[in-house]
Amino acid sequence: MFNQVLDNFRQATEATVHLQHEMFKKWIDLWPGIPVAASAPFGEKAQEFQKKWADAFGDMLKRQREMTEANFKAGVQNIEKAFQIASAKTPEELRAKSLELWKQCFDNLRHVYEAQLRGFEVAIEKWAGLMPKSST
Repeated sequence: MFNQVLDNFRQATEATVHLQHEMFKKWIDLWPGIPVAASAPFGEKAQEFQKKWADAFGDMLKRQREMTEANFKAGVQNIEKAFQIASAKTPEELRAKSLELWKQCFDNLRHVYEAQLRGFEVAIEKWAGLMPKSST
């Protein structure tokens, strides 16, 4: 029963990621709207910027997918451990298993926030690298 629920959740997550990918792909497809009368050097710079932007955005989506998969896997493991708590035979064993699960959940939560922060920092660095350099 839980496998079916987790399978449905995984499929929904994959469908959401696919929908977001298609949406961003459509947005990126709108970029070629640069006027045809633009000079050749400007057109080349615009195409170069568009390629760098698409690469940075693709990397960001890939890292987001990897983080989501890791979070999902950790969540499934915590759910499995939560069901194992019921097998405790003594109050001390119940306390120990509950404490272990609690620590594991907060450790996973800390990892998630750290990974999100690192991802944000990397994205900001990439976006800043795309900004044109001023000629002062």
